[in-house]
Amino acid sequence: MDVVPYEAAGLYDANDPRAGERRALLEWLVGRGITIEQMVRAQRETSLTGLAADLVLRPGRRFTAEEVAARAGVSVEQVLGLSLAAGLNVARDEAAYSEDDVPMFTGFAVGRTLFGETATRRFTHTVGSALGRVAEAAVTLYQVNVEGPIRASGGTELEFAQQNLRAIEALVVVERIIHVLFRSHVESAIRRLRKARPRKSADTALLAVGFVDMVGFTTLSHRISTQELGEVVERFEETAHEVVTARDGRLVKVIGDEVMFVVRDPAAACDIALTLVERFKGDPAVTPRGGVAVGELLVRSGDYYGPIVNLASRVAQLAVPNELLVTAEVAAAASAGRLRFEPAGKRMLKGLDEPVALLAVERA
Repeated sequence: MDVVPYEAAGLYDANDPRAGERRALLEWLVGRGITIEQMVRAQRETSLTGLAADLVLRPGRRFTAEEVAARAGVSVEQVLGLSLAAGLNVARDEAAYSEDDVPMFTGFAVGRTLFGETATRRFTHTVGSALGRVAEAAVTLYQVNVEGPIRASGGTELEFAQQNLRAIEALVVVERIIHVLFRSHVESAIRRLRKARPRKSADTALLAVGFVDMVGFTTLSHRISTQELGEVVERFEETAHEVVTARDGRLVKVIGDEVMFVVRDPAAACDIALTLVERFKGDPAVTPRGGVAVGELLVRSGDYYGPIVNLASRVAQLAVPNELLVTAEVAAAASAGRLRFEPAGKRMLKGLDEPVALLAVERA
């Protein structure tokens, strides 16, 4: 390979101690049909070692919002608005869209006719937010488990580039998994919400809602390393997901050091919270406590709102380490079985005019 053009473009320096490493990378990129202009742009704007992967991730010509709007039969404002709702910040004159994006905007037009523009935009926000988290998790998975060891071993630029490409090529497997899992989760959500929906309501569900958090998390975060803190959070979240799912519930979200879940059966809600407390008993890093309430919840964009949700959250904040507190309604609905409820007194809760009778839950 004649290195002169690459030297002139600022891509290669024969006097650099790692010149051989850079040359190997350049030869590999050239072998993949990548031009000097593309390399220069990548070195300036993104990453030279990630260039081959970037080109495979979203190949082909790029279009502006105006061009993709014309192809999809929608307005430019709708393209930019929908992109923003999906969590993508695209400038009006930026060539950021591919041919694969056109069906998405065409689908928005269909959804707008069926559900209305506001509801469709809100759904797009939910999907974009969820996929944004999945995407970041995928990138982090690579950075920690593949790129990290390469850096630690002093890997070459070519190694980084080749592993970047392999990771992107493996995304096709992730896409298939998401496709299958989405349909399975839709089936599960239909079953759960059909059974939980009051007869006269289209946007509420009769469910038990629980919160479990880690006591002393803020103090812990100052005592251990960032990596160790991440491992604690992941262990807590993974355990919560496993426990909730095994009892036919849904882990709605993780809020810092706290998880929120819903389930149809109040006894199952108590079992979920108690199991989390039991799983981490004796763990010096995690000391859970929880609160559960039951009633009619407002369902919006895959999340739950309303007075009952607020009540459960505040009840959890009153619990001491390794304690589960519930409302009288939960105790009445879950009294039969392997649970024992002991009066924990009446407590004043923020936003309520009257004290609320609470009970502590233990295994019978």
